[in-house]
Amino acid sequence: MNKIIKSFLFIGLGLGIFTACDDDRDSNPTLNAPTEFVLNTPVISSEVVDLANSSSIEISCSQPDYGFPANVGYYVQVAFDEAMTDFVEIGNANTGTKISIDAPLLASTLTDMKVSEGASDVDFPMDLAVYIRLRAVMMTSDNKVIEGTEILSNTVSLDKVHLLFSLPPVNTPENLYIVGGFNGWNWDTATKMIPVNGAPHVFWSMIWIDDAGIKFNQNKAWDGNEAGFSGMNSISGDLADKIKDNGGNIATDTPGWYLMIVTSSVAGRNVVYDVQFNKPEVWLMGPVVGNSDWTELAEGWSCTVPDAFDAPFVSPAFAASIPGGDGDGIRAYVKIPTFEWWKSEFMVFDGKIEYRADGGDQDRIAGKVGQQLYLNFATGEGEIK
Repeated sequence: MNKIIKSFLFIGLGLGIFTACDDDRDSNPTLNAPTEFVLNTPVISSEVVDLANSSSIEISCSQPDYGFPANVGYYVQVAFDEAMTDFVEIGNANTGTKISIDAPLLASTLTDMKVSEGASDVDFPMDLAVYIRLRAVMMTSDNKVIEGTEILSNTVSLDKVHLLFSLPPVNTPENLYIVGGFNGWNWDTATKMIPVNGAPHVFWSMIWIDDAGIKFNQNKAWDGNEAGFSGMNSISGDLADKIKDNGGNIATDTPGWYLMIVTSSVAGRNVVYDVQFNKPEVWLMGPVVGNSDWTELAEGWSCTVPDAFDAPFVSPAFAASIPGGDGDGIRAYVKIPTFEWWKSEFMVFDGKIEYRADGGDQDRIAGKVGQQLYLNFATGEGEIK
């Protein structure tokens, strides 16, 4: 107890009573360790509680006896059994003894708890008992927790909670980002994957993979949702045999450029990623190659692949001049299996590589016989010269 009191005195609550000298120490309050903390039985305990048609659930408690009026934070914990096994704490600290539990938050929390137990949306609605208790802890005047002052209340119940499925639908990601050894694992400079035109659940990227590896995520953050080697549902493609697990990262003993293709889907409440690692081939298409038959993967019209991360891919010299504008232009693409070439095309505009992605047709860029297309996927820059 002396350690608790010393810690409390050191932190301070901005109370003048803790500024006393040795000769008036007897006037200072004594910090008690409370032995009882009562959560009152809600008046609706035995009534039907329809969370979908409620805005809040009101509960109240007594303040733990710390020996004097104290700044106390109250945290709500919920479970499906009276022993509070596998309880979940919801919301932020409440500062008064009358506490309002947000009904939509409670509904989504309880739904998530049931889903984690194996329930699916077809199992809802369900009627069940929900058990509640509070965790109280003393806090400083700036709402920092004072260690060693925590106490749990008794448990009360809501016997007839009507629970609808209250989680938002799980959708395939709108964006995917790659981070790894190539950029020092910095999400601020992560590579944004490109959606395939007309198939926004399929993404591709020309990416450098080395022995340090990569991870990918829907968000540019270490938020627990990033996918590494074990996060891939399946691995396929021309270079799949070169991919390995390195501490959870997607890595290789053959550093170089890879055409990475991620197909996302939803299974239950989970997003599933099937990933291909293909040869890093970039192709020219159309009249620039000297014919107008628009043959995919035309022999002799793929770019050279650099051995270094910061070097460009370089196309063969153009076989024909093309006017651009309203006429024909330079066309370049990577091939995504089962999709037409133009669904993954791109071009250089004002020194930058711009992707068609899921948008409309791109403007036409002019080129002359003998010129070449230079593409630096490390910097996102390109040129025609």
